[in-house]
Amino acid sequence: MTVQLGAVTIDCADPRKLAEFWTEALGVEVVVDHGGEFLMLAPVSPDGVMIGLQRAEERQPGKNRLHLDLRTEHRAEEVKRLVGLGAEEIEEHKVPGIAWTVLADPEGNRFCVGTAEQ
Repeated sequence: MTVQLGAVTIDCADPRKLAEFWTEALGVEVVVDHGGEFLMLAPVSPDGVMIGLQRAEERQPGKNRLHLDLRTEHRAEEVKRLVGLGAEEIEEHKVPGIAWTVLADPEGNRFCVGTAEQ
């Protein structure tokens, strides 16, 4: 028997509100809505990973232990676009071969936008 990653779920206070950010950020749509308590966002490609948004009243103190890593060839432009959608830019990092920006979505969940560098 084998398992596959089917979805990554983000805990949040208001799944429908947070879906507004993530659908615009990723160009996806809500495909399942269980009364606003749990939403599933479609993957970009048929073999992609779904994103779940799940109501959770308590907030995680500090940095979340699991986060999304998004990739793009145009990091500065994408970071600017995501900030315009409501994300907050946290910090920049660079190591040989890759650079990334840490952001937080409107509920404070951190995620990264990275690009390969020569």
